[in-house]
Amino acid sequence: MKDFPWTEGVRLASLTSWRIGGPCRALAKPATPEQLTAARHEAERRGWPVFLLGGGTNILVADDGYPGLVIRYAGSGQTLEQRGDEAILRAEARAGFSMLARKTARSGWAGLEWAEGIPGSVAGAAVGNAGAYGGELARVAEAIEVVLADGSCETWPVDRMEYAYRSSILKGKDPAGPAVVAVRFRLRRDDPGRLEAQLRRIAGERKSRTPPGASCGSVFRNPSGEAAGRLIEMAGCKGMRRGAAVVSDAHANFIINEGGASARQVFDLIDAVRERVRAASGHSLELEVQLVGFAACA
Repeated sequence: MKDFPWTEGVRLASLTSWRIGGPCRALAKPATPEQLTAARHEAERRGWPVFLLGGGTNILVADDGYPGLVIRYAGSGQTLEQRGDEAILRAEARAGFSMLARKTARSGWAGLEWAEGIPGSVAGAAVGNAGAYGGELARVAEAIEVVLADGSCETWPVDRMEYAYRSSILKGKDPAGPAVVAVRFRLRRDDPGRLEAQLRRIAGERKSRTPPGASCGSVFRNPSGEAAGRLIEMAGCKGMRRGAAVVSDAHANFIINEGGASARQVFDLIDAVRERVRAASGHSLELEVQLVGFAACA
């Protein structure tokens, strides 16, 4: 792994929005599919497991960290191919998703404005089928570019991703499998002033609903026909805590790291919230956040 940046013993807390997590054995930042493949092959040669890290906004890393190679794809370029009143935006994996929403809307291209304020990278959004305010990635993506374990590159039509609510064929699957390196979005021409106003409205609504402090965003998926936050609030979970990890008083589906919270504290708080919600409503909440480095997943 000498052809691109990599570092041993990086604490993953510095790369996650929760600011929680122990060290990985090594962190690699390949910028091309060829470098990505080389990193995977090096990990295989050394007998290390591999984890593909996006923006770090939807994961809880164990206190012991990750015992293998963490790969954070560094490619973040974007190109726009105009086709009359439509366009195809190709964005590489590391590009900020919210940044793309603002950049395209202010240039008069509609399709991603609902993503204003969504943290994380394009790759993470593609794997998790990010969505908000009536939009979701599956509806505007045309194709997903992936690199397979053997180094071959494929362009998948969007239906091959088997998108569903906050999930895809890649979410939670073997990280040594297909890796997203770029996404192609379908955009359409629109009035920049109208789109700018929509960005401001969404940004204002998101700010009013998002609690301050370090978090991963929503911890639990919304059950069918229900809101996880409402169920958690009805079960009396607001303000529950384990050490420095606390259920937000502003939005019950957020767990805030008040400073120095451990992954074990967050994990125990997740379990406590689940139990209380199950007892109060009969609902079994499913995690939206991904657990990394844990011996057993919840």
